[in-house]
Amino acid sequence: MFRQLARTATRSLSTTARVHKDPWPLPHTPEHLASTVTPEDLPGLPPIPRPNEALETTRARLVYQSRKRGTLESDLLLSTFAQEKLGSMTADELKEYDKLLDEPDWDIYYWATNKRTPPERWQNSPILDKLRVHARNEGRAVRRMPDLD
Repeated sequence: MFRQLARTATRSLSTTARVHKDPWPLPHTPEHLASTVTPEDLPGLPPIPRPNEALETTRARLVYQSRKRGTLESDLLLSTFAQEKLGSMTADELKEYDKLLDEPDWDIYYWATNKRTPPERWQNSPILDKLRVHARNEGRAVRRMPDLD
């Protein structure tokens, strides 16, 4: 009697197999990349116009915007890039980098790590090319968030 009770207690009551979709897919899998596509038809917020902004003010603002993105991955990638490159960027490069920072965090991250092809407007961007070189970290430097001055 006890054996029969033990056998029925461990048997599943359902005759169908349970199949659950993983609610948290691993990064960079095809399923994850497909679920993170930014829809093209959604209009973004227009950037705030900043006429007559001094170059040093622009650099300081871009350092802050590079550092305070919202995701740790983007914060680390962009803040270390800004620390290395912003000081030597021309005014035109600063404007292009400013426009790049208007894009969604994960899009920038996937474009920089070559996990996703950037849209046409960023295909030939020298700033994105520099960011990709930075993201490859060919020198294998240990990176951390730079200190704020």
